[in-house]
Amino acid sequence: MFLRENHTMQRRLRALLLAASAFTALAIAMPAAAQEAAPAAAPAVTVNDAIWNLADLYATPEDWTAAYDKLKAEIPSIGSCKDTIVNDSATLLSCLEKISGIQKEVLRLFTYAMLKSDENLSIAANTERKSAAQSLFVALSSQTSWLSPAILAAGKDKIDGFRKEQAKLNDTFGFMLDNILRAAPHTLSPETEEVLAESGDVLSKASDVYDIFASAELPFPTVKLSDGREVKIDQSAYTKYRQEPNRADRKIVFDAFWGKWKEFEGTFGANLSAHVAGHVFEAKARHYANSLDAALFGDAMPEAVYRTLVAQVNENLPSLHRYFKLRKKMLGIEGDMEYYDIYPPLVQLDKKFPLEEGKAQSLKSLAILGDEYIGYLNEMFTKRWMHVYPQPGKATGAYMMGSAYDVHPYLLMNYNDDYESMSTLAHEAGHGVHTLLATKAQPFEKSDYSTFTAETASIMNEMLLGDDMVKNAQTKEEKLYYLGMELESIRGTFFRQTMFAEFELKIHEEAEAGKPLSGARMTELYCDLLKRYHGDAEGVVKINPTYCVEWAYIPHFFRDFYVYQYATSITGAALLAERIESGDPKQREIFLDLLKAGGSDYPYELYKKAGIDMATPEPYKALIKRMNTIMDEMEALLAQ
Repeated sequence: MFLRENHTMQRRLRALLLAASAFTALAIAMPAAAQEAAPAAAPAVTVNDAIWNLADLYATPEDWTAAYDKLKAEIPSIGSCKDTIVNDSATLLSCLEKISGIQKEVLRLFTYAMLKSDENLSIAANTERKSAAQSLFVALSSQTSWLSPAILAAGKDKIDGFRKEQAKLNDTFGFMLDNILRAAPHTLSPETEEVLAESGDVLSKASDVYDIFASAELPFPTVKLSDGREVKIDQSAYTKYRQEPNRADRKIVFDAFWGKWKEFEGTFGANLSAHVAGHVFEAKARHYANSLDAALFGDAMPEAVYRTLVAQVNENLPSLHRYFKLRKKMLGIEGDMEYYDIYPPLVQLDKKFPLEEGKAQSLKSLAILGDEYIGYLNEMFTKRWMHVYPQPGKATGAYMMGSAYDVHPYLLMNYNDDYESMSTLAHEAGHGVHTLLATKAQPFEKSDYSTFTAETASIMNEMLLGDDMVKNAQTKEEKLYYLGMELESIRGTFFRQTMFAEFELKIHEEAEAGKPLSGARMTELYCDLLKRYHGDAEGVVKINPTYCVEWAYIPHFFRDFYVYQYATSITGAALLAERIESGDPKQREIFLDLLKAGGSDYPYELYKKAGIDMATPEPYKALIKRMNTIMDEMEALLAQ
């Protein structure tokens, strides 16, 4: 299953905030599955029930504007702390509280602006409001660029002394202060920090260019399918028509779509190369060993996690190849299986899952997570926290937005009454419950959670839902459908995202070695990976060289080494789900404690507290075991 692209919006918000100050307090979402007696359904949905109530943030757009004007005027006042912040413990606490309070309001302003804009992207006033909110991050960045250098100049001994004098300094800001002191080797002079802060807008332009060109200006081709339909194959149509049951149609779609991207290989290559160069520049400027070191530093993530993931995936490619062979058999493909054969569903399921059924089924399937979890889930489903259905101008995809600490999370959906919609609902609701648990247990300054742990609850929800659907399937075909969807989730989230991670590492290593990084070279590197992962040499899936320009289509490469965390998240979720489904109530509490921890510790350490060491092979082997068990069950069903 391809990742829900709107999650990248949340990543950009994280990047903006991290550039804005030394704080990392951002409770964000990410960008995802029955048939026994289900709980009673909630009341029938009306139009208003299906549209979120943004008045919980600001009563009216005019109230938002007033709050924006007030905050914009207040941000420069942070400068008064610049020369006094480390004079004494009371001043340090007062200044940190002031900055934190402003930051919290910036996030609330942005949350409203983004949600309002995504209701209808064609309304200029809403787009302009969102742009204005984004500008506050730049202003905050400029006004707080001196913070880390000032704390570092004071020194650890002095800061530790202040923390002893002021309990709140330790309880609320201790983790942040430790993080700043840890970053001493990578923190520059106040003047240089200010320059780097101001450069953030420039260094983000490659991503902006990609978004505009790939989504709006690329001249997508129109094709004629075997039944006479003429279809313009833009990005949305590609994801739809690559699943066509007719192989010839799938080939037409692939040839046209990737042929068009190939025409602009050089342009996309130059743009991505510019982004990589910027990332390499920042890593060098801050004295990191390399770009990967820089990207992992914020979460104190051992490099062994990244490299163990890549090594384990490569070691277990035979399981992926087994899946492709099973897919070939189920689709009845004769001759070579091609890259365009990996997307059609293995079994067609002609069954609807209306919203209320999706809610009820999620509540039933996730009941194993306990009353507290289900209580939050039910609250999310019964209050106006979701914008549910597609409508003209609405943002596509799905996401959870949980950055307004004092309010509650919001969910954007494009619900289509199908199984994937129900699975997506459970996925995004997992992010929502994670946010609610973290904000209840942690102060704003420690409520943010890393991408590394963010996908754990959401993927856990998908897995528990999927397991329940399999258990209660009414027919063999229905059971095969749910099992196939679970396999596809593992392929897309574990194997495919790790392939992306391996490609991203390779292009950064080439740039750091001073090698020219053209579009053609990126295609060559990506093609080698595509062929290895899909077993081209072994005759498993044949890779047409034209399709090797796929790297140009992936927006994740502008997010700097975050995609690997999707693969680690599905790994951790699988192991936690297995433990919880074993019936041991302690495992449920361990899982909930992980969610409640928010950003109070580094994510690798939080996982270790949950009994999972992601720098070792064991968790990955557990996911591969789950994958092979699913295939065993499918093969047994097919043999009946």
